[in-house]
Amino acid sequence: MAREYWKPGNMLNPLPAVMVSCQRPGEKPNIITLAWVGTVCSDPPMVSISIRPERYSYDIIAETKEFVINLVDEKHAKEMDWCGVKSGRDYDKFAKMHLTPFPSKTVAPPGIEESPVSLECKVREILELGSHNMFVAEVTAVSVDPSYMDENGRFDMDQLGLISFNHGAYYTPGKKVGTFGYSVKKKK
Repeated sequence: MAREYWKPGNMLNPLPAVMVSCQRPGEKPNIITLAWVGTVCSDPPMVSISIRPERYSYDIIAETKEFVINLVDEKHAKEMDWCGVKSGRDYDKFAKMHLTPFPSKTVAPPGIEESPVSLECKVREILELGSHNMFVAEVTAVSVDPSYMDENGRFDMDQLGLISFNHGAYYTPGKKVGTFGYSVKKKK
C-alpha cells in the first residue's frame, strides 16, 4: 500500500502542555499556556518555548528575558486550558484560577505553587521563525513538590499525571512500554 502524502505540517505529537509564568517589574505576574516547548541541550540545560508575537506574554518575556516553565498535572488541566484561551491583558490569571505564585530562586517571575515541577529560565536567544518565535533559554533552577518523593528519596515522575497535548486534546500518560536502554539490557 502506498503512503498518503499531506501538505507539510507539525505532526510531532504529543507535546508537553505547560503553564509559563512571566512578569514585568512592578506588574502582576502572568501565565501563558504553551505546547510548543522542548529540550534543546543537556549541558548546559536548555529549553525552548515558541510564542506568537501578538500574545500578551510575548513582549513580557522578550523584554525581561526570563520565564518559568511550570509542568501541569491532571488536577490542574482546567486551569491550564483557561490560561491558554484567556488573555493576561484582560485577567489576572493567578487570581482568577486560584493559582499561587511562589518566589523563584534565580529569576524574577514567580513559579506556580500548584505545579509539581517548575523550571526557572533565562533567555539566551530569540529566533524569529514565522508564525511563532522561539525563545532559547538556559534552565537556571528547578524546584519540585517534595510530596512526589518516593521512599528512596527519588522524585517519582510517574506519579505526576502530567498533561500532554495532541491535536487539540489533552492527555495524561498511558502505560509504560519500556525504559531507556531496555532493548539492549542484559537479562539476568
